[in-house]
Amino acid sequence: MRSRYSAYVELDERYLLRSWHPSTRPRHVPFDPDLRWVQLEIVGSHAGGLLDREGEVEFVAHHERSGRPGTLHERSRFARHERRWVYLDAAQRSR
Repeated sequence: MRSRYSAYVELDERYLLRSWHPSTRPRHVPFDPDLRWVQLEIVGSHAGGLLDREGEVEFVAHHERSGRPGTLHERSRFARHERRWVYLDAAQRSR
């Protein structure tokens, strides 16, 4: 989760696409030029251990858009794919 957040901060589309499950991966990642990510808070997690095939991470990502503060609150689902964890989708999202 933290590495994907850092990739959004750095606008690293290649990493984001590599760390996305093929069944839900978009063709490209649209970045908002007016948005700047400023902080990540991990709220909690469920499953995602050594023997699990899926897990969830709940987080709040703080950003500024055109100088105004905002947040993205999401519960992200991750799955093992080819022996590594990849982002599957958002189980729940609010802004």
